[in-house]
Amino acid sequence: MDIKEFLLPTDTLVKARGTDKARLLQELAARAAAALNLDADLICAALLKRENLGSTGTGGGVAIPHARIAELKKPFGTLVRLKHAIDFDAIDGMPVDIVFLLLLPAQSGDPLNALASVARRLRDPESLRRLRNAVDEAALYRAIQSGPEAGAGTALQGP
Repeated sequence: MDIKEFLLPTDTLVKARGTDKARLLQELAARAAAALNLDADLICAALLKRENLGSTGTGGGVAIPHARIAELKKPFGTLVRLKHAIDFDAIDGMPVDIVFLLLLPAQSGDPLNALASVARRLRDPESLRRLRNAVDEAALYRAIQSGPEAGAGTALQGP
């Protein structure tokens, strides 16, 4: 699944000011709720429930908070680069500055395909470099679109 299927340019944000993990998740839930016309508290509760199972901080300054939402028909994403890295209880103990919020339908054939697509992109050092150097939301969106498997969903390729 290609990221552009569930991430719109309007759902990217640079220099976000999350001060801690809980507040950031609340802010992202509110943004997602506004875009999806859903209840922000419902989204935030689902995200926090997932975080209680274990941090979605994957290491290298990256977090992919995600949750299943019954009202969704297709995956929805929001990409944020924080102005200042925050503690996210990441697996490597490092603070997080790149966050990709992913909301998945509760009933779906293969919702983890979207999660795997995001994880592959955010593991690529070149993709992360482009994300961290993006000067605005448009550049951030372009940066996440390019990289391993960009386009046709083919095998991983070099730059």
